[in-house]
Amino acid sequence: MRILITNDDGINAPGLEVLLEIATELAGPKGEVWTVAPAFEQSGVAHCISYTHPTMIAKMGARRFAAEGSPADCVLAGVHDVMEGNLPDLVLSGVNRGNNSAENALYSGTLGGAMEAALQGIPAIALSQYLGPENYDIDTPFEAAAQHGVSVIRKILDATPEETHDYRLFYNVNFPPVRAENVKGIRVTEQGFRQGTSFSVAPHNSPSGRRFLWVRGGNQQIPTAPGSDAAANLDGYISVTPMRADLTAHEVLDTLKVLEK
Repeated sequence: MRILITNDDGINAPGLEVLLEIATELAGPKGEVWTVAPAFEQSGVAHCISYTHPTMIAKMGARRFAAEGSPADCVLAGVHDVMEGNLPDLVLSGVNRGNNSAENALYSGTLGGAMEAALQGIPAIALSQYLGPENYDIDTPFEAAAQHGVSVIRKILDATPEETHDYRLFYNVNFPPVRAENVKGIRVTEQGFRQGTSFSVAPHNSPSGRRFLWVRGGNQQIPTAPGSDAAANLDGYISVTPMRADLTAHEVLDTLKVLEK
């Protein structure tokens, strides 16, 4: 396999090294792993692309590049420049430090990279490591992802149906906030919603009197509804959520036909 990897935590992030190991095993001895990752952290940029200014890219080593742009920019760079139009068989994005379950998925640059790959017609999987009391302070907080990543990806690739939809599938995988030996298995889930928590801002006044706002996340230990991603993660399961870039609320289309009368 020829695999392109990216992330949103940046080219030097430890989660990217975990993903490189996963991708190298998946690619096999005759395969190739190419890395195109942001030169600086790009968490929270979602599916942003640098449409109004150029993206500088630099070679950091063999098949390893850093781009001054978003994860989606990195996928575009990898597919159309670095890999010279010779499409990868698979794009992997991550492993993110922190979960991208529930509403976090909407902000995630990790998912943005996978989404861009899907829009380019390439199979894509985003991978994130949930953090919690059991794994936050251990030597290798990515332990669950590192030990279970290859198996989960292989199972997804084997089970993926033949595509007939214009908006291609991509997958959001979240590893639970537990040690690797305590992972209970895999759950195929829908995207959840954490009730009563959301992003907010914390104001701060600088010594010069200027006002700054820090974005502050909500409580990540609140489970979502049964059968959804964060609920499975907090119960010790790896969640696999199939997604598409189609944002249409299809279930409302017929109801809104009244507007046409």
